[in-house]
Amino acid sequence: AKKPGTAKKPGTAKKPGTAKKPGTAKKTGTARRSGAATRPGGQASARSTSSRRTVDLPVLPGEKPWTGAELAHVRAELDDERARLLAEIRTAEDGIAALLRDGGDGAGNDQADIGSSALERDAEMSLANNTRDMLFQVDRASARLADGTYGVCESCGNPIGKGRLLAFPRATLCVTCKQRQERR
Repeated sequence: AKKPGTAKKPGTAKKPGTAKKPGTAKKTGTARRSGAATRPGGQASARSTSSRRTVDLPVLPGEKPWTGAELAHVRAELDDERARLLAEIRTAEDGIAALLRDGGDGAGNDQADIGSSALERDAEMSLANNTRDMLFQVDRASARLADGTYGVCESCGNPIGKGRLLAFPRATLCVTCKQRQERR
């Protein structure tokens, strides 16, 4: 709502490019998500956010744009992977707790048993940390998918490629940057 008497003449904006045309508004990620057309059953219609966003996600030259079905497949894979990783983390944490509980007393254990317990505990902790890292990657990929930056290499800004992302939805680097990273 504008205050009375504050109307500006067209073309009198203080900075170049800041004048707004009537009826236009800045598009934001939340506006797109909340503006998705839905049917009474809660299902997205054919003109859903996924369909409109396909144009925004980058692809390599020669690749077709993302389709709503492909994006739904990637979202489902990320959700399934997230659930699997959370279950793995719970299992690993339970195993670590059992190792700490059972190996802490030291009564009747010789040095070899204590060393084996410590090695097993360290291995379980390492696996749990690796699983947490993968969970972080899944969450980051899901966030990038939601904000429209999915498919952009975090290192060089070029498209990652649909083939790579369909095979490995957590990818954040294009093949070239990933190879460069692995050589270091």
